[in-house]
Amino acid sequence: MREKNRLLESIIKGIQEKKGKNITTIELKEIAGAICDYFVICEGNTPMQVSAVAESIEEVVWENTNENPLRIHGRQRAEWIGMDYGTIIVHIFLPELRVFYDIEHLWADAFLKTIPDVE
Repeated sequence: MREKNRLLESIIKGIQEKKGKNITTIELKEIAGAICDYFVICEGNTPMQVSAVAESIEEVVWENTNENPLRIHGRQRAEWIGMDYGTIIVHIFLPELRVFYDIEHLWADAFLKTIPDVE
């Protein structure tokens, strides 16, 4: 359990280091059929910031846990980057795509937690 917490904390720190905004964690581990234990969702204002957030997550997670993502999708366009760490899947969106897909509300019975933005 401690390793999952370190991974989750490292992901959040990586997002905050590049000023990613509107961070939400969704705890899925108690939900039958969930593909992971957590979703972490955030946004960047531009494709460049979305890319920078993904790179920062990769660096901070490696430094703190020696883990690499199993796969990363969406880097070319950098409008929605998905990073799969096995037990945690990270979604980094442009704001308009986040609103459009609204993945926070796919699981009505999941526990959502909002992480304050870093100013």
